Amino acid sequence: MPHAPCPIKIMRVLQIIPSIALVYGGPSQMVLELSRSLAQQGVEVTILTTNANGDAGQPPLDVPLDRLVTKNGYKIRYFPCAPFRRYKFSLGLVRWLNQHAGEYDLAHLHALFSPVISAAATVAKVRNLPYILRPLGTLDPADLRKKKQLKQIYAAVWERGNIAGAAALHFTSTQEAKVSERFGLKTRDLVIPLGVDADSLDSRERSPGVSANESAGDRTLAPETARERLGIPRDRPLVLFLSRIEPKKGLSLLFPALEQLLAEGLDFHFVLAGSNPQDPEYESKMRSQIQASPLASRTSITGFVTGAFKASLLREADLFVLPSFYENFGIAVAEAMAAVTAVCISRGVYIWEDVRDASAGWVCDTEVDSLVGILREAIQNPEQCRLRGINGRALAGQSYSWQAIGQQTIQAYREILGR
Repeated sequence: MPHAPCPIKIMRVLQIIPSIALVYGGPSQMVLELSRSLAQQGVEVTILTTNANGDAGQPPLDVPLDRLVTKNGYKIRYFPCAPFRRYKFSLGLVRWLNQHAGEYDLAHLHALFSPVISAAATVAKVRNLPYILRPLGTLDPADLRKKKQLKQIYAAVWERGNIAGAAALHFTSTQEAKVSERFGLKTRDLVIPLGVDADSLDSRERSPGVSANESAGDRTLAPETARERLGIPRDRPLVLFLSRIEPKKGLSLLFPALEQLLAEGLDFHFVLAGSNPQDPEYESKMRSQIQASPLASRTSITGFVTGAFKASLLREADLFVLPSFYENFGIAVAEAMAAVTAVCISRGVYIWEDVRDASAGWVCDTEVDSLVGILREAIQNPEQCRLRGINGRALAGQSYSWQAIGQQTIQAYREILGR
């Protein structure tokens, strides 16, 4: 009699991250979207995380603790932050991993210089669970200069050994991999980008304010657009910054550049979207700087945005700008391109070569004069903005789709497990 075929073993993977709260931005959302893509392609995914929800006094996430929550085909297990809430540490998470590591094939750890991730990597080594580390830009020399002495001690005591024990380091761009510090170690590097849900952001084929289920005769039911909500005339170019409000994002370049263009007589409206609950003092400083400048009358400050309003901002902007000093990927740039919006980024945003090669926007140096030049060119050429937005949508669809990224990730997992 013929032998029955061997059942195909389902890959069981842990995604471990300090928090998936919205306040922490792109890294958290990336883990959720990656998990959904992996689950859709047959991987059994469990996210281990904490209920951390910001570092400035916000209450923790209101979620069930230490039990599975099912979402979009994957599972999440939240643990309370204790005993070090500020550092998003959870002794419960580490204990659970120590008890259950043998039930999984591989762990994908998202963060470095994070106590809970460092502890998880140590447990994975002891329990012979292969693991991948995603540094989130923390190995960039510019980032390592912040709290330099503390990080040197931390790396020597803990992180260097965890990097040495990792099956691979996951970088989200070639440039991030190129510049990242390895502390003298040789590592296996994976370059797998972040993704965007392009279809949910690209709806410019519809009339402004009309949803896919509405006809022109039902305009009274149409949702309010971002321009309508902020009172921005449709014939005025909209320049959008949408990211975390922190020093590395280049606002110290952007504000004076926009002030110079305003002094030259260029007509535009600037939207500053984003927040920083981990550093509210800096966010307040940037708001005050705008309010005290000539930009005040031509600027809308929205704070943190999400959902339909965020999507509308990305779609309706004529130009998205992010002049970061360093940025390992820049998920908001990919989202803008998916929304058919031309982008203006610095060479500090490490996907700048992709943007340049696809003619999806403009690229500048991290200098005010360079930024002024390309902003001037973009604002004065709406047709070029339109064409580069179309090119950006093509780039996002080809290179940053979650299905393709899920496939790349699964292939990387299989190669690691095969070794």
